[in-house]
Order: sequence, then C-alpha cells, then structure tokens
Amino acid sequence: MLSPTDRLLAAADSTLRTLLAPHQASRPNPAAKAPPGARLSESEQRLSGALMRVNHVGEVCAQALYTAQALATSDPAVRQSLEAAARDETDHLAWTRERLEQLSDRVSLLNPLWYAGAFGIGLLAGRVGGERFSLGFVVETERQVEAHLASHMDRLPAGDAPSRAIVAQMKEDEARHADEALHAGAAPLPAPVGGLMRVAARVMTTVAHRI
Repeated sequence: MLSPTDRLLAAADSTLRTLLAPHQASRPNPAAKAPPGARLSESEQRLSGALMRVNHVGEVCAQALYTAQALATSDPAVRQSLEAAARDETDHLAWTRERLEQLSDRVSLLNPLWYAGAFGIGLLAGRVGGERFSLGFVVETERQVEAHLASHMDRLPAGDAPSRAIVAQMKEDEARHADEALHAGAAPLPAPVGGLMRVAARVMTTVAHRI
C-alpha cells in the first residue's frame, strides 16, 4: 500500500512525464502496419495535423483525469484499473505525437492548461462522488471520446492510412476502458454532468484544432 505522500509523488511524476518527457509506447504503433497511403495535399496534411493534435490533447486530458482519480480513490482495485487505463493512454500519447511529427505539425501550445483543468475535474469526481461515481465518470468520458474518434475517422483524408490506423486502435481501446469500468461497478452519471462534459470537450477540441 502506498502512503498518501507516495501517491502524491507518483501523481507529480505522471504529470511531469505527460507534459515534458518523451512518451514511450509499450505497444507497436498501429501506423507501422498500415499501408503508406496516398501523398497528402497541403490542405489534407494540415487537416490531419489538426485532428491528430486534438487527439493528442485528448490523451493529455485522459492522463490527467486518470492520475487525479487514482490519487483520490481509497480503493486499491479501482486505483489499479485507472492506472492500467492510463498506461494505454500513454501509448496513445506516443502514437499521436509521432504522427504529428511525421505530418510536420506540433502539439497544442495549451497542453499545461488542458492538463490542469482535467486534473481538477478528475480530482473533484474522485473526492466528491466516491468510487462508483468515479468509475461512472470514466465510462462517460470514454464513451464521449469514442464518439469523437469515430467522427475523426469520417473527417481524416481517405489517403491518410497511418493516422486512420492510429485512431481506429485508440477508439477500440477507449471502448474497452468504458466496458471495464462498467463491469467494475460504475454508477450512471446525472444527465447534466454528461452535458457539461460535452460542452467542455467541444471548447477544448475547437481551440486545440488551431492552437
């Protein structure tokens, strides 16, 4: 069992790694098995870069949410589940960052702000609602992210096979995280909470598309 101090230090370490350190994936990048794809036009490359930047921001926020909720929970099983999901999100961070570099694009300049906001939301969810509410928050988050990634599959250029392969694997992982949280006893969130989450996500994706 980790002491509160140890858990706080672990959360701080996760924060620094997410925002400052190069991300190391534990699984191969799905893009490596994808066909090379067609040569993208300048406008298509900009669109793919913007969409992958938004996806990278989403993974930064996911790391913040899971880290904060793992810090807040007193249930070792719930903490273990959150930490396992966070490891998958680290893969997503690495994959999206690598693809951004291939597209000659960059991550969002506002990543520290996105992280801080998501961390605060995750900490509040873990402290106020308890374990079942915290797991319900995971389910709602992942369902919204899954829908968001599905929309990106529709928007990505047809010839950008590497980006499409990454997004497809991310979508599969997010669906699995939601199912695992449901099986662990997640409680449904009140409708207004889900609505507020959708509004916040819309603001984030709109801004991150450009900045």
